[in-house]
Amino acid sequence: MSTASIFDFAPLLPAGLPAPAARWTGLAKYSFVGGNNDPDQVPVDGLIEALTAVLQREGKTLATYGLASGPQGYRPLREFLTKKLKRDAGIGCAADDVMIVSGSLQALDLVNATLLARGDTVLIEQETYQGSLSRLTRLGVKTVGIPLDDEGMRMDALAAALADHKRRGIMPKYIYTIPTVQNPTGSILPEARRAEMIKLSQEYGVPIFEDDCYADLIWNGQRPPAIYAMSKQGGVIHIGSFSKSIAPALRVGFIVAPWEMMSRMLALKTDAGSGALEQMVLAEYCAPHFATHVPKLTRGLRAKLDTLMEALNEQFGTSAEFEDPKGGIFLWVKLPDNVDTLKLYQAALAAGVAINPGPEWSTDKSYAGSRLRLCFASPSHEQIREGVAVLAEVCRKEFGVPERIANVEKRART
Repeated sequence: MSTASIFDFAPLLPAGLPAPAARWTGLAKYSFVGGNNDPDQVPVDGLIEALTAVLQREGKTLATYGLASGPQGYRPLREFLTKKLKRDAGIGCAADDVMIVSGSLQALDLVNATLLARGDTVLIEQETYQGSLSRLTRLGVKTVGIPLDDEGMRMDALAAALADHKRRGIMPKYIYTIPTVQNPTGSILPEARRAEMIKLSQEYGVPIFEDDCYADLIWNGQRPPAIYAMSKQGGVIHIGSFSKSIAPALRVGFIVAPWEMMSRMLALKTDAGSGALEQMVLAEYCAPHFATHVPKLTRGLRAKLDTLMEALNEQFGTSAEFEDPKGGIFLWVKLPDNVDTLKLYQAALAAGVAINPGPEWSTDKSYAGSRLRLCFASPSHEQIREGVAVLAEVCRKEFGVPERIANVEKRART
């Protein structure tokens, strides 16, 4: 067939579509991107046992959409979540306050579809999840970044932004926050700030959208109560996920929300239900094993973080600045100001190292221009060390980042 006779779809495409996706070429040799987890920590044997048991007991229910639990998801999983959320986050809710979704990304889409229209404004952490930023941009929503410090979103900056918008007659649709193991900075918003955020939310009539997807992965296992739990007058939508605690490819997340919002989101969830088998297996596995699995997982992740920080210190010295995060799967790193991490991304990828450039994770592209996010959960300890060494070599070659001072001094003495 000649190219002239190939049908051309281009004139039919609506304006505003994202750029076309590239063909998949596989993972980089040293991959520090994506919300992937440690492959050695996936509880494969336990999941096999759970799968066998639940299929033998309830497999025939797969013949119906939504099983017998209705559109909000497999009821035993929602009942597990009510117990887990009460124990870990202080959230008192019933199974009917929970909806299972296809990963937290579907939760983002449902909340946005319910609340947002083109031209709306939302307040969001200045550095935040790239998936949230890209969705808001695609929807034509204005994102106002609220600066962070080492304890998360600054409440003085949030108060100033709310007051400024009120003066200008603009009502932001929500305050989006990742308060517990913030992405990408790894900070945890203290309880006092959570209380202040709730106070500001109620004062200005702006709801809080609490993304708690990383909250299970705290090194010491201690977390403040969820904002949803602390709010006595509602006004908070809470989302979470099993992607970081069990496995991201299962694509199981959840929403906790007042029925006023839940009923609206349910009406928009027109996919005939999220994958039932994944929900059944998770409910079967998590009820007896979740509380012992997560501490083991976090110990392994903490060890990988230590390897990453040691490798960065060894290869970059003071040229790489970072704070020790309180949990999670990623490290937010500041390189010298002359390093453009968007350009570094391309050069590093050509050398076999994949990184997340900082500007994709911030509303302030110039502030984040020399920053990058490194996800350490998926690569092995050896791959972390080797990958950081390759990344450092690329930084030296492309941007003149000096070798670690200690190494230079050592050569000078010899």
